Formats: sequence, structure tokens, C-alpha cells
Amino acid sequence: MSKTHPPKLKKFMDKKLSLKLNGDRYVQGMLWGFDPFLNLVIDECVEMATSGQQNNIGMVVIRGNSIITLEALEQV
Repeated sequence: MSKTHPPKLKKFMDKKLSLKLNGDRYVQGMLWGFDPFLNLVIDECVEMATSGQQNNIGMVVIRGNSIITLEALEQV
């Protein structure tokens, strides 16, 4: 069985990210931590609802298998 290699996300730490998740969901927040499975801890997380409304949801853990795209909103 192959070893899991950690994602190269150290340069994104403490940077604001925009994430597209499965189910056509979008969130933005600061990357606070991650693990080898691309599970992310996002602080100051804001859900971008399809109606245009923004919901502050605080600190969340997002499972790696639900992430479709990850975009830095700050210069890395």
C-alpha cells in the first residue's frame, strides 16, 4: 500500500481562500490547518449562498473529498 503524501498547502496557511464544494456550495475563509487527506480547518468561514446571502459560520472542518477547487484570494 502506498504512503499518503501531505498536500503542499503550507504556503496557503493564514491566507484567505475560496473553496468550491460538492453540491454547488461555496465558502471563504482563512486556512488554519490541514492533514494528509486534504481535510481543511477554515477559520472565519463565510458560506456564500446561491441567493447571494453570506452566512458567517465561524471555524469549520471541511473533508478533503468534498473539495472541488481551492483558490487563494490573497497573494501567496
